[in-house]
Amino acid sequence: MAESQPVLIPETIPGVNYDVGSQLKLIWDVIKAPLIVPLLNLCVYVCLAMALMLFMERVYMGIVIVLVKLFWKKPEQRYNYEPLQDDEELGGANFPVVLIQIPMFNEKEVYKVSIGAACGLSWPTDRLVIQVLDDSTDPVVKQLVEMECQRWASKGINITYQIRETRGGYKAGALKEGLKRSYVKHCEYVAIFDADFRPEPDFLRRAIPFLVGNPELALVQARWRFVNSDECLLTRMQEMSLDYHFTVEQEVGSATHAFFGFNGTAGVWRIAAINEAGGWKDRTTVEDMDLAVRASLRGWKFLYLGDLQAKSELPSTLRAFRFQQHRWSCGPANLFRKMAMEIIRNKKVKFWKKVYVIYSFFLVRKITAHMVTFFFYCVVIPLTILVPEVHVPIWGAVYIPSVITILNSVGTPRSIHLLFYWILFENVMSLHRTKATIIGLLEYGRANEWVVTEKLGDSVANNNKKTGDAAKKTNVKATKKTKSKFLERLNYLELAFAGFLFLCGCYDYVHGKHNYFIYLFLQTLSFTIVGVGYVGTIV
Repeated sequence: MAESQPVLIPETIPGVNYDVGSQLKLIWDVIKAPLIVPLLNLCVYVCLAMALMLFMERVYMGIVIVLVKLFWKKPEQRYNYEPLQDDEELGGANFPVVLIQIPMFNEKEVYKVSIGAACGLSWPTDRLVIQVLDDSTDPVVKQLVEMECQRWASKGINITYQIRETRGGYKAGALKEGLKRSYVKHCEYVAIFDADFRPEPDFLRRAIPFLVGNPELALVQARWRFVNSDECLLTRMQEMSLDYHFTVEQEVGSATHAFFGFNGTAGVWRIAAINEAGGWKDRTTVEDMDLAVRASLRGWKFLYLGDLQAKSELPSTLRAFRFQQHRWSCGPANLFRKMAMEIIRNKKVKFWKKVYVIYSFFLVRKITAHMVTFFFYCVVIPLTILVPEVHVPIWGAVYIPSVITILNSVGTPRSIHLLFYWILFENVMSLHRTKATIIGLLEYGRANEWVVTEKLGDSVANNNKKTGDAAKKTNVKATKKTKSKFLERLNYLELAFAGFLFLCGCYDYVHGKHNYFIYLFLQTLSFTIVGVGYVGTIV
């Protein structure tokens, strides 16, 4: 019987060294062509489709806003508008009773500002009711707010200080509770101002006549102006984004479909419309948008007045800004999840208005805009550098974002020289917004997290500048505090992406053909600055 020959297995494959790097390269070469390239190509096509959606939306709104500015009649000409006149014989009887609601939560720095502005409104005293809805948990702040209300009440102002046992429903819960008071049944309209808002004295005299003369109108929304926009680079970037929102998005929605998202403050509602729409609901973190959509589905119309303005404050710290953006990104996505079918089934509004609300208002602006910015320009394009077999057309990588950026700049002409920095900053924030949007769509984790935006009052408006030794002592203390809390400021996800983009940039510098490394290194720097939490300190 023949002996079996032993099978000899070579210790190495010729030409291959079995170190970790070589093994990884071998695996990469094996899966690259059949898996990575097709998958990345699919991602490119999806991102290009989303970029085109956003591009067409921006161009559409750009065309409409030009037509509005050139040919549309002013609101006073489009609607029945007759200013309310004082009558010595009737007194204030020809003025409707207006409720002012000021929701607060530990607003120690700004409570006097909003209460004083509301009490200073030019409106007959006997036709004005002011509610300060204080959900503060700090007993010192509660006492200060109550004393301020008592001070104005002693001057003859009809102002009430209202508290609740719990913060159920947060802001929506406070507003809802305020409308339950017996004296509110005499009020026809309610104006809402957050604690940092400062309406001008003629605010009601300019807004209320539109509601009085046009019974189909449910809401008159004013524009926000910012007292601290020049404080630092962070506030300048926010001003650019919000100015586009008010100058273009709100104006276009008002002019074309009489619909836009209520901004939660600096607006006047018809109380009957609130009640018909089902009142305030706390099912999402955007109770203002929720109410606006429900009221619109019942046939109510909205009016945006760009020349009616209220001063307010922008978040001046990165921490406060991130919490605000999480709420503003997660809430609309969560609301879309809950209301999409209700909008589709609604029979009271026209088909094209439904298309506008679902496609333009929600899908493009609240979901696609965040995702395409992050996935395309911060993930997919850098990955194509590592996989040169995948091609991104120049119109998608350069031309479309350039046009979108130029169109976005129309809101704040004075900051056009900061446009390049704004692009980099928005790309960084798109990571945070995309994460929040996905959380809202899937309704998990922090979907219903509500963190009140920190406000610093006039200290950020350069109204109380410190000088001499006191300022030096303050600076020393601030420096020590900054050093001790450095680790708490770190944003590890942003730092991780900074590392990823840096590696892609280095690879493109050595092996690439498109010179993307210039953009990638600049974007790396932006992610790093935000990652270490310093963006709010750059002046």
